[in-house]
Amino acid sequence: IINTIAKLAKTCILRLTVCKLYFILPDKVANGGASMWCELSQGNFFDEFQMEGVAAEHNEIYLELVPENLSRALKTAQNAKAVKIKLTNKHCPCLRVAVELPSLSSSSRIVTHDIPVGVIPRRMWNDFREPSVPDFDVSIYLPVLKTMKSVVERMKNLSNFIVIEANLSGEMNLKIETDLVSITTHFKDLGNPPWASEDGCQSSAQGRDLESMAEARIDIKKLQQLLAGQQVNPTKALCNIVRKRVVHFILLHEEVSLQYFIPAIA
Repeated sequence: IINTIAKLAKTCILRLTVCKLYFILPDKVANGGASMWCELSQGNFFDEFQMEGVAAEHNEIYLELVPENLSRALKTAQNAKAVKIKLTNKHCPCLRVAVELPSLSSSSRIVTHDIPVGVIPRRMWNDFREPSVPDFDVSIYLPVLKTMKSVVERMKNLSNFIVIEANLSGEMNLKIETDLVSITTHFKDLGNPPWASEDGCQSSAQGRDLESMAEARIDIKKLQQLLAGQQVNPTKALCNIVRKRVVHFILLHEEVSLQYFIPAIA
């Protein structure tokens, strides 16, 4: 999961709560407006989990870190007997990753990595709230991500932008149009998720023409980063398109959900 996030963001926010961990890339112009929200249940990953936030009513911790550093530290833990992650203060706040490796002798070998982090003050926490699912025109299941990745990688050599279009009949097209060439890859029979809103009615996509395509033109590098970074094979992957505004990807796995928003380019 960290390897995937490291491909998407140079820095990200790690939010710790009693039940969950979140990796957040806020929507900033520096990211090209792309944003991410990744959610894991701590119970699926840790045997022991103790944390104490700022105060009882604000029992959370927000840290800014470089995911690539955490990814490197965890690479040494692949054959570990145990891994412990804790927040320490060593010249500056650090996430300490202590990896207990198997040893031939009776004494254990422990490798520690100290990853510098920035502690985010409480007044800024509201900048990192969960994004809402946009009021989309079309929601569609994605084709096999490996197939989509190889298509996008070929198209990337021809243009900086890609048009994603889909309809409510399970059809999706990836298109590139330049002065010299226009290429379209068609996917059929993908299926459309049955979104239900709070009151039990279907989402805003209901009552629309099933054949009509909603499209958005996005930065192809952002899409390629998302597909190239996929190390966790999701059990469900879907995308919501808000016509000419944003493409919202949701990748669901038993233990993790990742949402990624790529803004449309005029």
